[in-house]
Amino acid sequence: MDKPVDKPTHLVEFETMLLSRHTHLYAPRSRAGGAQLDRSAYVLLSRIRMHGPLSIGQLSEAFGLDASTLNRQTAAMLRAGLVERIPDPEGGIARKFRISEEGERRLDADRTSNIEGLDRVMEHWSPDDVTLFATLLERFNRDIERLEGRPWPRP
Repeated sequence: MDKPVDKPTHLVEFETMLLSRHTHLYAPRSRAGGAQLDRSAYVLLSRIRMHGPLSIGQLSEAFGLDASTLNRQTAAMLRAGLVERIPDPEGGIARKFRISEEGERRLDADRTSNIEGLDRVMEHWSPDDVTLFATLLERFNRDIERLEGRPWPRP
């Protein structure tokens, strides 16, 4: 049996556990034909879109992941045609990853699908409640980023 909830953070832990479980459920899509990006590709492409071309070293620093993990993930993205390797636009030695047209198309399609799913989930919420929820989520994420020392670029 679970321990009694004696701190609000216990409630947050429980709800974030459920949120991570439900995330893939609010916008179900077929994976047939590679229709949906996997989570790592979605996050990596989102980061590259916000920042511009990034090297393995820069991705490693941004995500706190080892280079071997990122090499596997970017190799899969290269095979899928989601990214391209390019010379560093700033003249550096390391090659960088840039989103391909296919990567842009699939990221946009997944983002649209995710937003439509959230619209369905929150259809009975007031605009003020949706805005408040977004504001609190941003605050939560920014505090995690502050503790990790890895801020996420935002529009």
